[in-house]
Amino acid sequence: MEKNLAIPKNTLEVLRKYEFAFRKQLGQNFLIDPGVLDAIAEAAEIGSGDMVLEIGPGIGTLTRRLAAEAGHVVAVEIDDHLIPILRDTLSDLTNVTVIHNDILKTDIRALADEYNGGRPIRVVANLPYYITTPIVMGLFESGVPLSSVTVMVQKEVAERMQAGPGTKDYGALSLTVQYYSEAEIVAHVPPSCFIPRPKVGSAVIRLRRREVPAVRTEDPDGLFCLIRAAFGQRRKTLANALANAASLSFSKEQIQQAITEAGFSPTVRGEALTLEQFARLQEILTAGRENA
Repeated sequence: MEKNLAIPKNTLEVLRKYEFAFRKQLGQNFLIDPGVLDAIAEAAEIGSGDMVLEIGPGIGTLTRRLAAEAGHVVAVEIDDHLIPILRDTLSDLTNVTVIHNDILKTDIRALADEYNGGRPIRVVANLPYYITTPIVMGLFESGVPLSSVTVMVQKEVAERMQAGPGTKDYGALSLTVQYYSEAEIVAHVPPSCFIPRPKVGSAVIRLRRREVPAVRTEDPDGLFCLIRAAFGQRRKTLANALANAASLSFSKEQIQQAITEAGFSPTVRGEALTLEQFARLQEILTAGRENA
């Protein structure tokens, strides 16, 4: 069988051979554009000594491209119908390991230990919309050794990850991603590059892991809790959004006082604050509680 799976007729041949039916609940859309495969592989900056964790390899189209660059590719696939297909399409490759599991239940640190001696790994994936945020946040927050995360996601999600203060796309996801990494959209991908065609455009975004987080805080979990509360009621002022958040234990008076001490207008909204300003506000709130 022709191994260039990025050619549509070869993808269709594989799907027909195994009578594969797309499972809508898994958000399956397979790449059929060699140029996009090259863009992903180049953005991931893979070297011959790298271990790549691929999430959701599908029929192995991107896997083959990654294996040409990497020392080892570990591909984690949740759909049991795709496992026999992957055994077929990747049968000639000696540096690929396929694992049948849910990535959210996979011990990625153990994989890094087993296949990469615990050294930082590179993660590459074509992610469905419904699971993008849990996967990306889980990778960063779990402390898994990472060099970078290069993912194809829905275009609007990529824009949210990269967004800055004062824009409509800016929010809790932007701030959390940028706390851990430097985010850069490296390619836009139209629906025509997939089988079946999704209804919206996609983008490839590279998240380079920072050696140290973007801001210093004694309590990262508390910072993210504050940020989520600030955007939980986006149309409200920051003071009201924080005061109404059940996850926070500050009084409205404490919140208003901290906002003033931080140098903000009483009517400021969360979308106006930078990551550094949220960290400063958290510091003031925490100090106020300790001194109370």
